[in-house]
Amino acid sequence: MRLLGLTNWVALIFLGIAFLYFYGNPSSHPSSSMAEDSSKSIYDFTVKDIRGNDVSLSEYSGKVLLVVNVASKCGLTQANYKELNVLYEKYKSQGFEILAFPCNQFAGQEPGNNEEIQEVVCTMFKAEFPIFDKIEVNGKNAAPIYKFLKSQKGGIFGDGIKWNFTKFLVNKEGKVVERYAPTTSPLKIEKDIQNLLESS
Repeated sequence: MRLLGLTNWVALIFLGIAFLYFYGNPSSHPSSSMAEDSSKSIYDFTVKDIRGNDVSLSEYSGKVLLVVNVASKCGLTQANYKELNVLYEKYKSQGFEILAFPCNQFAGQEPGNNEEIQEVVCTMFKAEFPIFDKIEVNGKNAAPIYKFLKSQKGGIFGDGIKWNFTKFLVNKEGKVVERYAPTTSPLKIEKDIQNLLESS
């Protein structure tokens, strides 16, 4: 009986040590990487623009951002670019920026190289907002900026980007506040953009 009691005590001590190690050691805690993600902001990232130059997103500090994965040959392309242009023209002087990231992961609808993409976007769609380097948004080669965006706001059926023109709204502190489906038209986001621009 005494031996059984001793065994229980030893087991309890080991459990206590394991508990202290697991919860007292942040590096072993599974949510530590999530905590790191939540303490980060979009300003911690450097990306390449469409000409291959490094751009620190800290340049956009204090602005409201709409981050969009774009494609030139998608059924949503025409309407999205048109409405994004309307929003940009209306709010860019108030501290609003659209950051567009071309991506060819959805039915091969952004097949061109950076030069071709820039030509299409600027000539055909008359976009004046910044266009960045063509990237991947899903999978093991997903750009770090997109890993961050997805970790901040997952989708309805998991974190993965579902299609072209998924939109992330970022506040003046560089935190993702909302994620919109590809089929959400940019003008439907206008009120949310206004609210963030008006917040101090």
